[in-house]
Amino acid sequence: MLSIIGTDHWRTAHPGATIGLLEISGVEKVVKSAQLDERKRDAERSLRERYAGFTRTQFLSLPVMAAYSLYYQRFDKTYHVLQQVESIVLKGKNLPNVTPLVDANFMAEVDTLILTASHDADKLGGEILMDAAGVGDEMAQMNGSKKAVLLGDMVMRDAHGVCCSIIYGQDNISPLTPESTHALYIAYAPGGVSAEQVAAHLQRIWENIQLFAPAARLEQSRLLLA
Repeated sequence: MLSIIGTDHWRTAHPGATIGLLEISGVEKVVKSAQLDERKRDAERSLRERYAGFTRTQFLSLPVMAAYSLYYQRFDKTYHVLQQVESIVLKGKNLPNVTPLVDANFMAEVDTLILTASHDADKLGGEILMDAAGVGDEMAQMNGSKKAVLLGDMVMRDAHGVCCSIIYGQDNISPLTPESTHALYIAYAPGGVSAEQVAAHLQRIWENIQLFAPAARLEQSRLLLA
């Protein structure tokens, strides 16, 4: 089980925030899952029924969406889960097919609206810290380019440095691949999103994983509170 702690700096910078931790091991290498695909179609239908006729203003009035929107506004950004939900509901797009471990997370994310990163736990090194970005922090993005992390943004660090931030997403070292068997999901929730909502979100991801990896082991499912 990975060692993951929240720093005092994170708690001071983000009062009321919650970090959800879900670590899964022993996952079967599955390229495609009919059960997961069926649940995807159900999720898409549910979203379109739930938000039929919604405008962006109405999406932003949803309590969880409003909390994230407020966080993103601090950095002059738009919450990307809002855009993803709009594409499914308003543009008729389907949930993507990446890998089952990634898709299990994304399905839960657009349903609960809670931002979650998914990492290959075997590619993370040392103790993991949930922190707030400081002066000089940078990360290697998915495309390999270096990016200065925005001061104060919630981040995850390991022995390699910053491996994820809310605003800029994940690094190019630890993303899940079709070969991954050990996954770590980190749900980043600003103040205004309850701990109970985050816990329910982690449970949703776990239930999705069990569709295609029934023998997977739950290493930890817990919350860090600021």
